[in-house]
Amino acid sequence: MEFTPNECEGNAISLPKLVRKMIDKIASWKFAEDFGSEPKDIQAARKTAEELGVESVTPATGNQLALIAAIARAKSIAEVGTGAGVSALWLLSASEDSVLTTIDEEPEYQNVARENFKKAQIPPARIRVISGRAAAVMGNMAESAYDLVFLDLDPNDLGALLAQSVLLLKPGGVLVIAHALWRDRVPNPALREDETIALRSAISGFSDTDDFISSISMVGDGLFVAVKK
Repeated sequence: MEFTPNECEGNAISLPKLVRKMIDKIASWKFAEDFGSEPKDIQAARKTAEELGVESVTPATGNQLALIAAIARAKSIAEVGTGAGVSALWLLSASEDSVLTTIDEEPEYQNVARENFKKAQIPPARIRVISGRAAAVMGNMAESAYDLVFLDLDPNDLGALLAQSVLLLKPGGVLVIAHALWRDRVPNPALREDETIALRSAISGFSDTDDFISSISMVGDGLFVAVKK
């Protein structure tokens, strides 16, 4: 949140102006979160995710995933965290000839995702669903072969998968991490839960390297995006 010099006096900000700024910021966030629409097939997949008790990316996050995939001209995509297939459908919506490999440890979720892909009329040749531990599966995937890698997983697993994710990316490829702000806890250094520390550490590591251009979006629960140089 930014303030002009006239709003600050000796590092003190008047309470009414601070409250107004906060209200405006919340309104801006809500406007951005409500912007855009969600296709009916993805709405249907989201409903099945809710029935399963699986958290999906928000519609605004999905729109941003599709935008990133489109800008990157992503033809080969890897996803960790299939869920009910909501994010996969968003990623595939950016191009009619993109191919996505999605990994999850929960066969029940993937069975539902497969049905959602079928209902959305995604050709089988465009999607490969793999059940298993991501670390083991990714270790057998081709290096420098993917335009985009999307991670939507338990933050405690991030540390073990980041290096493998980077290896999968082509030069110019994009790494995207969901829940980058983790319930709005990551920005507060006083909060030290394992998940918060894991995400904070993973993200901050990219700010210390010249190998990536990175940024964080506040959409949804936060979306971290890094482009491999």
